[in-house]
Amino acid sequence: MHDASSPPKLSPPDPQLPGIDQLIDIVAKLRGPGGCPWDREQTHSSLRGGLLEEAYEVVSAIDNADDANLREELGDLLLQSVFHAQIAHEEGRFDFDKVARGISEKLIRRHPHVFGDDRCADSAAVLKRWDEIKRIEKGGGVAESALDGVPGGLPALLHAQKVQKKAAKVGFDWAEVQPVLAKMREEVLEIEAELAGGDAQRIEEEVGDLLFSVVNLARKLHVDAETALHGATAKFIKRFHEVEALARVRGLAMGSMSLAELDTLWDEVKKG
Repeated sequence: MHDASSPPKLSPPDPQLPGIDQLIDIVAKLRGPGGCPWDREQTHSSLRGGLLEEAYEVVSAIDNADDANLREELGDLLLQSVFHAQIAHEEGRFDFDKVARGISEKLIRRHPHVFGDDRCADSAAVLKRWDEIKRIEKGGGVAESALDGVPGGLPALLHAQKVQKKAAKVGFDWAEVQPVLAKMREEVLEIEAELAGGDAQRIEEEVGDLLFSVVNLARKLHVDAETALHGATAKFIKRFHEVEALARVRGLAMGSMSLAELDTLWDEVKKG
C-alpha cells in the first residue's frame, strides 16, 4: 500500500524509446515534481565544474585506449549537455532538440564541400573555408581583433596555444624555431634577475612569460602543449611510484632521506 505521507514513485522511461529520449525523460523527471532535491537545485553555474571534469575524464579514457571507460565517460558528458538543456527548457529559452538541430545545421553549413557544390583539396582548405563561413555567421564584418573568438575559460595551456595560433594567422609569428628558443632563454634570465629582487608579483609574471614561450615552442614543433605536459606528468607519477616501491623493498623511509639519496633512487629507476 502506498504511504500517503510520501510522494508517489516516478515511472522510469519506456525502455523501447531511443536512448537519447530515455535520457531526456529521466533528467526532466529528476528536475520535476517528486524528483531529486539535488538535481532540482542545480544551475548552469553550479554544473560548470562538473562539465569540465567530465570532459577531462573523456580525454583520460581516450589516452588510456579504454573503450568501456570511454563509453561511460561519453555518457557522463552527454548527461551534462542534456542537463543544461533541461534547465534552459524550464526557463523557456531552448531545449535539447534545438541544441541538436542547431549543431546539425551548423555542420551542414560549414561543410559545403560535402553537402554542397564547394570543393576543398585538403584539410587546410577545409579549415580555411570553415573560418570564412564562421566569420559570415558571426555577422560578416571585420573583427575588432585577430584574437577575437578564443574562449577565456579554456585551460591555460590550451588558451595560450589558441591565442598564438590566432596571432600567427596575421603574420605575428617567427618563421623558425631558433628565435623561440632564444626567447625562452631570455625569459629564464629575466626570472633569475627578478629572484634577486624578491618581488613575488614580478616573479610570477616572468614565470608566466616563460610558460607562454614554452607553449610557443610546442606550437612551432607541432606538439600539443596540453598533451605533452600531461604525458610528462604521467611519466613522473610512474617513476615516482617506482622510487617509492624501491625504497620500501630496501627498507628506506623516503621522508628521512636526503635529496641526493632520493636522486640516486630516481636515476636507478630511470635507467632501469
